[in-house]
Amino acid sequence: MVASGDTYATDVGLAVLQRGGNAVDAAVAMSFVLSVTHSAMCGLGGGGNVLVRTRDGRFNFFDFREQAPASASRDMFKDANGQLTGESVTGWRAAATPGHVAGMSALHKQHGQLPWRELLMPATVIAAQGHAVTWQRAESMRQSEALHADPESTRVFLNNGKYLEPDELHRQPELAATLERIANNGAEEFYLGETASKLATAMSAHGGHVTLEDLRTFRVSTPQPLRGSYRGFDVTTAAGSSSGGLGLLQMLGLIETADLPAMGCGSATSIGVLVEAMRRSFADRAEYFGDPEFVSIPYEKLLSAKSGNTTHYGVVDAAGNAVAATITLNMLYGSGVTVPGLGFLLNNNMDNFAANPGGANQYGLVQGEANAIAPRKRPASSMTPTIVEKDGRLHMVIGTPGGPTIVSAVLQGIVNVIDFGHNAQQAINTPRVHHQWRPDVVFVEPGFSPDTLAILREKGYRVELRGSNNDMNLILAAGEWLEGAVDPRREGKAAGY
Repeated sequence: MVASGDTYATDVGLAVLQRGGNAVDAAVAMSFVLSVTHSAMCGLGGGGNVLVRTRDGRFNFFDFREQAPASASRDMFKDANGQLTGESVTGWRAAATPGHVAGMSALHKQHGQLPWRELLMPATVIAAQGHAVTWQRAESMRQSEALHADPESTRVFLNNGKYLEPDELHRQPELAATLERIANNGAEEFYLGETASKLATAMSAHGGHVTLEDLRTFRVSTPQPLRGSYRGFDVTTAAGSSSGGLGLLQMLGLIETADLPAMGCGSATSIGVLVEAMRRSFADRAEYFGDPEFVSIPYEKLLSAKSGNTTHYGVVDAAGNAVAATITLNMLYGSGVTVPGLGFLLNNNMDNFAANPGGANQYGLVQGEANAIAPRKRPASSMTPTIVEKDGRLHMVIGTPGGPTIVSAVLQGIVNVIDFGHNAQQAINTPRVHHQWRPDVVFVEPGFSPDTLAILREKGYRVELRGSNNDMNLILAAGEWLEGAVDPRREGKAAGY
């Protein structure tokens, strides 16, 4: 079973499985296809997290989030008056050292079966021959201020102002050539070869900070994934620079004593329980969380209550290997910058640092000193690729994009299955809520009963209606069957055999 936010990626992943590849082979191939067809969310200029479960029940976690360049400094995005300049959001300075290619290479070397070049060929062909632009993708490009601000992005993604229409083919020859070199020469091409040289030269010419040395010294981190339990289910999730796994386990621990089934899915009482768990977890994130290679995170203290525009995709193969992958450029279309001659967008993950500790970032998320900018540090993320087991057997592969809403959405997906007995599609379709401590607001999707929202307001909650920015997908092992589901809020596809 394969589930992703993009039809092309799902089809390629399924084809890899059908010709004898394992779940990791499919995940690697899908990541590069998504870099072509889903480039608002991810790409060669970004990074991510991948959680792998092998057929014998072992777990590995790959953290290939971008690293701050060596020249980065705590106050690099403040002007002479101490005010933020906005350069952490758009433009060349917003980009940290990309990790996508290194991460997929590390994943493939440890777990892959099919040849690297074979896995990159589908993406290379799609980039060269073109992919049919969906309505949602066409609209997002047309409306992106970040793309309009960069001449190369205007040429590549906005067709020099003529705009791509739904179902029109989008050909990306420069990206195809870059993918071809990486397919032939491995990840070293991106970090040491012609691609690295062109990227570093363009960075220098446009005032960016990523250098050849930053590319050469980038490394993938492989910490032990975090593990916990919830109502007899084992939950394995993100570690490293992601706060998502820690937040998820905190929230599950806080709600475990509540009788959610008796309260009812979508009731004011059950929403209140979830919101209070979210509030406390995000408050802890603001105070304590940063790259664990730079700051000491009190995991034991934070988990003491427990017993025991990004994209996400999941894969389960016939042998029982499973992959939960979350990859990103951070905001929609990242920094908005396309590297001339290389065809890919750069991330704006420097904004995931606390550029102004104590202040809010583009997601309204308040972050503390632990996540301040430092050379070679990874910014804290909310990525939460998660795998759930029951009695040693695979039960669930789940994740979503959505900035800080990732953690709360994954929490609700798990609760919907375990507590409320939903099947995979029901678990994703159900309206979601979000609270992140600051601002002190309960954000709710359309679909909740007006009476329920009125009760929440009577209880003193400030409630605001907001559309979802999630694109959750879920693979559920239901007996001898696999159920695959994608988010109806976007344009994904699940497929299996």
